[in-house]
Amino acid sequence: MKTYIIIVAILVLGLVSCKQNNTAVAEATETSNESETISDMSIYNLPSTWTNQNGKDIQLKDLKGDVLVMVMIYTTCKAACPRLVADMRNIEKRLPESTSGKVKMIFVSIDPETDTPERLKVFAQENFMDQEPWTFLRSTEENTREFAAVLAVKYKEISPMDFSHSNIISVFNDAGELVFQQEGLGVNSDATIQNIEKAVSEM
Repeated sequence: MKTYIIIVAILVLGLVSCKQNNTAVAEATETSNESETISDMSIYNLPSTWTNQNGKDIQLKDLKGDVLVMVMIYTTCKAACPRLVADMRNIEKRLPESTSGKVKMIFVSIDPETDTPERLKVFAQENFMDQEPWTFLRSTEENTREFAAVLAVKYKEISPMDFSHSNIISVFNDAGELVFQQEGLGVNSDATIQNIEKAVSEM
């Protein structure tokens, strides 16, 4: 009887040990996979919090898994920004069906004081962009400056309602790494489309 109890105890301990080992292996694998998909060059390393046009707070890593096409604008702009909106709309319209559901088109405000979530919501509705794949984001001035530096976007406040800024559309792969930038207004977007398609095909 004692021998039987000892054997059962050994088996139970063995099962517990195996379970613990399997859990450790699973956790290690998960950590390894995460480190493989997020490099030091990924924007998903940025800890900043952003708010979208629906008032939802997110971090950039919440966007992981899609190809991102991003541009920095401000909603009261009457000069360059409407052209950038048109360029983004043109890019989205030209994307092939194979990219559907795999690309997010994102506008990031450079004027977070004016561009509240409510203002972004109105702007999105006015431009018929209040649905997928369109997203509008704003954060603090500090986070905005940091993100603009990552995109090499320069901007300067000229007056309380006017900014001078770079006209750059950036493409990030699903790991949050910058893969292409389109500079200028109303330029040919063939290369941008090609890089978006390439990034989607590599997902």
